[in-house]
Amino acid sequence: MKLGIIGLPQSGKTTLFNALTRGNAPTSASAGRMEVHQAVVEVPDPRVDALSKMFNPRKTVYAKVAYADIAGLEGGSAKSGISGQLLNHLNQMDALILVVRAFESDLVMHPNGSVNPIRDVETMTSELLLNDLIAVERKLDRLTDERKKGGTDKTVNARQTELFEKLHKALSDNKPLRGLEFTHEEEKELSSFGLLTRKRLLSVFNLGEGQPAPEAKLDHPSVALMCKLEMEIAQLSAEDAEVFMQEYGIKELSLNRMINLSYELLQELTFFTVGEDEVRAWVTHRGATAQEAAGEIHTDLSRGFVRAEVVAYEDLVSLGSMHEAKAKGKFRLEGKEYIVKEGDIVHVRSSI
Repeated sequence: MKLGIIGLPQSGKTTLFNALTRGNAPTSASAGRMEVHQAVVEVPDPRVDALSKMFNPRKTVYAKVAYADIAGLEGGSAKSGISGQLLNHLNQMDALILVVRAFESDLVMHPNGSVNPIRDVETMTSELLLNDLIAVERKLDRLTDERKKGGTDKTVNARQTELFEKLHKALSDNKPLRGLEFTHEEEKELSSFGLLTRKRLLSVFNLGEGQPAPEAKLDHPSVALMCKLEMEIAQLSAEDAEVFMQEYGIKELSLNRMINLSYELLQELTFFTVGEDEVRAWVTHRGATAQEAAGEIHTDLSRGFVRAEVVAYEDLVSLGSMHEAKAKGKFRLEGKEYIVKEGDIVHVRSSI
């Protein structure tokens, strides 16, 4: 699970990145310069702690989420074409976090001359949409050329033309592609064709201290954070951070909130494997079958899947042991089509 942090210069992208990763990447960079900071964050999960206490394993592994602070995307980038290097980084992301400046500061000039967060959201989402529109138009032109030359499969050409005309209509109507529904075949067709508005998007309004969140009606989720304050807290010791949070009335750090929002954004869930050797949290998509979840652990487990032994986290913890879970009928044998639920503890039996 990898999320890219984007935004206009001086919006606070790296500040948010540091808050999420407890890092200290420099928060000043030249406008338009291609820079990427990356870090992997362990997902804080009290369920992992409880399972580790129960099984006392030699190793405890939390789920992880990767964040990338991606500089270089500005208003007007798409008109001249987003650079191949920048586009490559953006295409690697599972979702995008758009940081939008809402704070005022005489020391930090806004690139557009004034602070207007709603305008900035529209500016950046328009950049993503324009990039996709240009890419789709180029693909349609190539399909037209192929038809004229007659050297390609007519059925494939017709299918792709229909699909990309569908994309073109949506983009021409100023609609991001993540709002469209695609068949399984269309998803496969588009998997290697980088389109940025197909990615889920979360806007983060970067507030000044004590500033209310702006009122916004967007076509995607948003959240308001005091990124600078959160970064400063994240870089303190645990004891100092607790005092600081009490002083400012902060109940939860952005790290936890943003990770939860990241899961929600990507429609992910967590399941666990347990034992004396290891307690580990795994991530898979909501709606995943037991066989698909097995593939998250190891591809061989998916290929040789026989059955899954499953118990719900709540049942195991309330009963106190796997032995009691089996005795009370909470331990189940499930087939490959079983839909994994949030918090399931899974043991996969495989023929390989």
